[in-house]
Amino acid sequence: MTEIFVDAQSTEGTVRQIQEVIGGEIDERWGEYILKVNSKIAFGTIRFITFDWGVSLLEYDIKFFDDVVLRMDASEYNPIHFSYCLEGYCKHRFGYQPESDIQTLAQFQSVIVTCKDGGYNYGYFPKDEKLAINVIQITRKKFLKKRLNNVDELNQRLYRVFLDTDHENVFSFYGSFNLKLATKIGALRKVRTKGMIRIMQIEGLVYEILSMHILQHDKEYKNKMPSTSLLRSELKLVRKMANAIIKNPSKDYSLEMLATKSGLSQAKLQEGFKLLYTRTVTEYIRHIRLEAARDHIRTSDMNISQIVYSIGFSSRSYFSKIFKRKYGISPSEFQNNITVPLEVL
Repeated sequence: MTEIFVDAQSTEGTVRQIQEVIGGEIDERWGEYILKVNSKIAFGTIRFITFDWGVSLLEYDIKFFDDVVLRMDASEYNPIHFSYCLEGYCKHRFGYQPESDIQTLAQFQSVIVTCKDGGYNYGYFPKDEKLAINVIQITRKKFLKKRLNNVDELNQRLYRVFLDTDHENVFSFYGSFNLKLATKIGALRKVRTKGMIRIMQIEGLVYEILSMHILQHDKEYKNKMPSTSLLRSELKLVRKMANAIIKNPSKDYSLEMLATKSGLSQAKLQEGFKLLYTRTVTEYIRHIRLEAARDHIRTSDMNISQIVYSIGFSSRSYFSKIFKRKYGISPSEFQNNITVPLEVL
């Protein structure tokens, strides 16, 4: 077992203390830091970005070759951690708890924890498990200075956590699984722009993810989460089918075909799509095709008829009708308003 002790005063300090044990090199671009490691202890990356007003992003995309325990002293740096495992799992306990009270952060689960001042957090990362973990950290005093942060609108339990700026209490929330968060965090990881625009896009997504964590806590606290009979494994299959549609929207999909491919009943498949995407299977397929059509109009040289048939529609008039209903403009009008960049000779 490898133990890493952290008593840093920032997210950057935390990663640098991890680096001292597992090795690797840190590169920085526009305030985005990436630790790349390929050692006998670990392979992968740890990314961190610190934004204004006490918000930071910490992302693990890594596999450890030994069981790792991260022992974190909360005396100097004690943020609220909003965590989510996109792949794999990890575990956590507070220092005052016995090892028998270790809690698991399962895949697709929203978790919020914070320690009391002077206490310890223990993070447990399993050996040979591919980990993709997203952590948004909030430093309360800085965060509360931001004018737009109306924390008094939170439910009272979470409200007290944000106002506990002296870090006198511990707090933990292990929510139900949430695949909408997986989709949003997946989008965060796929940002491809560069420079200042990249950081701005990432920051916007970080605030969206944070709001989704808070909203889930509020709904569960008030017992307003939608109920479902579907298992976690079944929801993962629904998400797999949805991603397949995104990758190949022109394919001739049907509810029966998707149900057969996923191994789920048609009723479960419909329930899963309504729960995760607030659409029926048919509505979701139509939505993805329209989004693909809009992208093709923006980026390709195809005419409207070519685009219609390339994404799986058989009628241009029907396509034009639903495109205008969704976007408030006809495909032709949209195409005519695309700005063509000038080529510099």
